[in-house]
Amino acid sequence: MKRALYLLIAGTVLSGVFAYAASGQTPLEMKLWRLDCGAAQVNDLNVFSDTRAFTGKKMRLASSCYLIKHGNTYMLWDTGLSAALKGVPVSDTAPLSATLSTTIVDQLARINVKPEAISIIGISHYHFDHTGQAGAFPQAKLLIGKGDHESLSASPPLNGADPTPLKRWFGGGGTSEAVVGDKDVFGDGSVTMIDLPGHTPGHHALLVKMPKTGLVLLSGDQFHFHENQALNGVPGFNYSRSQTLASSDRFNKLAANTKATVIIQHDPRDIAKLPAFPVAAE
Repeated sequence: MKRALYLLIAGTVLSGVFAYAASGQTPLEMKLWRLDCGAAQVNDLNVFSDTRAFTGKKMRLASSCYLIKHGNTYMLWDTGLSAALKGVPVSDTAPLSATLSTTIVDQLARINVKPEAISIIGISHYHFDHTGQAGAFPQAKLLIGKGDHESLSASPPLNGADPTPLKRWFGGGGTSEAVVGDKDVFGDGSVTMIDLPGHTPGHHALLVKMPKTGLVLLSGDQFHFHENQALNGVPGFNYSRSQTLASSDRFNKLAANTKATVIIQHDPRDIAKLPAFPVAAE
């Protein structure tokens, strides 16, 4: 029964992904840029393992955001660390410290995209390193998982959610959508938010279909680095251990069945899987 249900869900996702091929329509222009949205020095890697799999290990993690051009529409996936962290030195002793070298707005200027051109912001989840620069795009519609939307909307906020970086959409009049399950963002199968609860109640990954590059699966925080994916690891601060493990299983099977290029957003070793900015994947 579970196998049949999984195949049904996977088939639904794939039918959307290949919608254009079935319809005979000509796809709109698609481009995908990786943006530098900061870095975090993790001096106790067990922060990301509730089984203490990384005792004595440390790692410099990347904070990555992504710009998607769909025809004449621009979408941001995650908005990284706060611009207030620009130039802040990292600590060699704190369990985790973050810094930023450039902002999203500065990078957009390099490819002649004005901030007001961003009409959609998709947020994988509500943690500070994914929401930090959202306020620079107040005109954009915010897409975020229903569980995260509810946590941010509650008074007081639930599950450790901090609505401050997203105050434009939570109390400030901005337009937002609480995404339920998977979401075909543009209705043509080219960009799909993949429902993977566990890290937070409404956590999502993003599946992008590029004309030349093929399918690209952006992890959100389903995994933070390769070793944690290999060990099926669960950070101790995740919302639900059981949901995380179920979502990891779905993520890995979806990646294998679609043969997508998997990009773990925080692993610096995956940055080279896309062209170096300002060049875009097509």
